[in-house]
Amino acid sequence: MRVLLPLCPKCGTMMVAKRDGERKLWACKRCGYLEESVRLVKDEQIAHSQKEKVAVIEEGSSYRAMPKITASCPECGHNEAYYWMVQTRRGDEGMTRFYRCARCGRTWREYH
Repeated sequence: MRVLLPLCPKCGTMMVAKRDGERKLWACKRCGYLEESVRLVKDEQIAHSQKEKVAVIEEGSSYRAMPKITASCPECGHNEAYYWMVQTRRGDEGMTRFYRCARCGRTWREYH
């Protein structure tokens, strides 16, 4: 769903949603113009299913069966790590490569 934000009628800057107690407002960050609104986006938490969550390999799992690559560990400086790739963002964006140090077990990521 795409939300269109209103433009300030005084200076043309995009306005942001703001609350003043129970009042819902649109506020301009540039000139301070305020406008009462009934179109504010609801404050709600988005619950993700277990299937939508990103799987990061946990301790005690079989990550040692994964391929190794030459990569410098930011923790201990060792130059060998296990790696795996996961699609963590939108489908039209690159994969995220996770590394786990073969010596100390530290996990870090790199976005592609």
